[in-house]
Amino acid sequence: MNDSTISGDELVRVLATLANPHRMRVVAVLARRRAYVSQLARELGISRALVQVHLRKLAAAGLVSAHLELSEDGKAMKYYEVKPFVYTLTPATIATAADTLTAGPDARPDEEES
Repeated sequence: MNDSTISGDELVRVLATLANPHRMRVVAVLARRRAYVSQLARELGISRALVQVHLRKLAAAGLVSAHLELSEDGKAMKYYEVKPFVYTLTPATIATAADTLTAGPDARPDEEES
């Protein structure tokens, strides 16, 4: 993602997604290696269901992707990995992105997801 062309709505979505400590930890693990849900759950010490919730939000923000693969014993495994991204936050990039916001000034990111 080229941050010079990021829309205000996308910037809000990405920043809101990364504002969660669990999601930051998921990205940190996936930045080192791809993993499947059970691996992430064990490494992070949280439930698989919670890992899946965070992975869905990260995928919706365009930060991770998933790929199905067959294991040696024939089980379908869904591996997640970080999609390459760079966001440079400067007053100028924020001002440019803010000019394209479609949400009203009082909207909160969690209200827009509903």
